[in-house]
Amino acid sequence: MILTVTPNANLDKTYCVEDFALDRVHRPTQASTVAGGKGINVARVYQTLGGVAIATGFLGGANGRIMAKALQAEHITNECVAVRGESRVCIAIVDPIHGTQTEVNERGPEISRRNLRALERKIETLLSQHTFKCVILDGSLPPGVPASYYAELIERIKPTGVPVVLDTSGEALRIGVQARPWLVKPNRVELEAILGRPLRDDADMLHTGRELCNSGIQLVIMTRGSEGAYLLTPSEGWEAVPPKIEFASAVASGDSFLAAFLWQYFQGTPHSDLEQSLRLATGAGAANAAVIGAGFCTREALFALAERAVLRKL
Repeated sequence: MILTVTPNANLDKTYCVEDFALDRVHRPTQASTVAGGKGINVARVYQTLGGVAIATGFLGGANGRIMAKALQAEHITNECVAVRGESRVCIAIVDPIHGTQTEVNERGPEISRRNLRALERKIETLLSQHTFKCVILDGSLPPGVPASYYAELIERIKPTGVPVVLDTSGEALRIGVQARPWLVKPNRVELEAILGRPLRDDADMLHTGRELCNSGIQLVIMTRGSEGAYLLTPSEGWEAVPPKIEFASAVASGDSFLAAFLWQYFQGTPHSDLEQSLRLATGAGAANAAVIGAGFCTREALFALAERAVLRKL
């Protein structure tokens, strides 16, 4: 069982619009509306693989009520904290003809200090009631939440001995890595935000990842979109390249990757080897990119594509 924490959960709308252009009226050929946010996407794929996930964070307003019903329909346990504001809507417009993806993401509701304390109590209660494989702190922070909040949660969770995964961006990531979570999963842009400068090349990316490992983070996964990912530990590393697919949408591919990695890693005792976890994760990212919707790849497609992934030890 895993616990996902998504402070800025959203109602996720994905439209497939052929030949999308500005200043025109479009009618999607395909549309998807689901409960979204990175942690919820992770929970969805983790359960698709056969695991159990509990989702917490903030839900508010009419959108929050729709999301709560959607989570119930998907049998994802909802332990979110209710807030007075309106949960955000995030829209992705995918154009299969031109291979583009345009996103419009609302900022989210204003979160009070009282809301933050309620979420902290919720996490503490869940940790006392359940045995979690890990806690995933996922996604952007809504207005009113300090950039240091994930780092504060990491420090609160660490004494329980439960591994903490951090998957965020910007200042929240830069401060969060200083609290030394067990695993971080930045992409190139997010790594550049930590550095405060552009990455020159892949060698520069690997050097930055190794520095994060040397700082006390046990696992660093650096995703590179269709080019694959790097996985680093303090002593070893791998490169994974996904198989070619017919691209549909990148929405939640990183979340699918993370969910599959964690599910495979925590199978059995002792934990599964890192190479197999990376292989399954690579298959999940590719399987998700081949469908419209956030984290709706099938288990069968995920495993089939994982078999075709190419791994190389660094």
